[in-house]
Amino acid sequence: MSEDPAWKYGKKLSGTNRIAVMCLFCDKITKGGIFCHKQHLIGTYSDVARCLRCPENVREEIKTYVEGKKELKRQMLHQPTVTNLDDDDDETEEGEAVDLSVRSKSQKRTTYGPTSSVKGPLDCYYQPKPTDNVGTSGHYGVGMKPPTYHEVSTSYLAKEVEATQKIVEDHRVEWKHLGCSIMMDKWMARTGKMIINVLVNSPKGSLFLESIDASDSSTDSIKMFSLFQSTIEKIGPENVVQVITDNATENVKAGAMLKGVFPNIYWTPCAAHCINLMFGDIFKERPFRGVFTKAVRAHSYIVQRPLLLNMMRRFTKQKNLVKPGKTRFATAFLTLHRMHIQKANLRSLFISDEWNNSKFAKEVMGKVVALIMMSYTFWNNVVHALKIGGPLIKVLHLVDGEQKPPMGYLFEAMDRVKDSIRKSFSDPHKYAKVFDIIDKR
Repeated sequence: MSEDPAWKYGKKLSGTNRIAVMCLFCDKITKGGIFCHKQHLIGTYSDVARCLRCPENVREEIKTYVEGKKELKRQMLHQPTVTNLDDDDDETEEGEAVDLSVRSKSQKRTTYGPTSSVKGPLDCYYQPKPTDNVGTSGHYGVGMKPPTYHEVSTSYLAKEVEATQKIVEDHRVEWKHLGCSIMMDKWMARTGKMIINVLVNSPKGSLFLESIDASDSSTDSIKMFSLFQSTIEKIGPENVVQVITDNATENVKAGAMLKGVFPNIYWTPCAAHCINLMFGDIFKERPFRGVFTKAVRAHSYIVQRPLLLNMMRRFTKQKNLVKPGKTRFATAFLTLHRMHIQKANLRSLFISDEWNNSKFAKEVMGKVVALIMMSYTFWNNVVHALKIGGPLIKVLHLVDGEQKPPMGYLFEAMDRVKDSIRKSFSDPHKYAKVFDIIDKR
């Protein structure tokens, strides 16, 4: 049975009919599953009859739950961006970055699509969007005649393929002239498939080459080397300078095998992924493990309760706590930084009459979160974590950008990170383990 609270006030009619739910208050049967049953209890939807016997506290409970689910869904759909630690853009919404894939983006990419300056055969059917506000329909002109199904599937498809191949050939000329880098990004799709994207980067830009479905086979070192080799052969060994991947164990071993077969081609770990792994290792150490766990617990409690979230925003002057980043660890650190900025306002919230008179102050988790926010030890550890992570997050911002390749300045940047951390503490024991993690990676 789902953990949806609406099931406490309804039951399935049979084990085979999953969409028919009977209300325990008025015995009405809704045939839209638990979703329509919740609408029936809330009673503000025009297409579902309102339950006249539902108590107001139950109605409010279900309504709060639905609003909380919408808020979480909106956060997950939010597109994260890496930002500088000192950038406090208040236009970002509450949310956490869930994309754990790390992509190599050291060069500006060439795109081919609606936002590209490159035009294809189908573009003759579409006019530029007008600057004035004419609504969501008719952007491409009233009376626009689209191509027929036959035109799209035959002549125009062939022309689009030809135009795309022309772009690829232009890149191949650049690869032969200045060389190129192969970039491989492994990630897990929502359907559970293991996908490996293969891109080729050169001064002309990055070009998507192919996508490999690795769901039916384990990606061990032998198979990763085979993928390295086949891709190099497609491009031409004389044109490839390096292969860039994350530094997973199988990729490290495949990179060592690569040197034996292609001595002039280097295997290079992704700089952004290395720094991301540093953050992951640092988060496992004390006191950082505890402070991030408590911060996540406090934020999750607040954001999952719309009434409490609105209460917090009144104290923080409508500023949010989450600062999205490219990776989960970057997001956690940037969120911690935002919480430190709002320290005084958050503490004021949890000692206010509005909090003490609310139902949240009487909940067990509410009391735990209040103790966290009022703890001097917690905030001292927050400062400790920020002094460690601040320099690293700035380097992550540099290497994951698209301004210039990071290899030329990465080692110097990491030396500066260690100098900055060293100057922030008088006691070397507070950063000794962090330096070991940095040197290991």
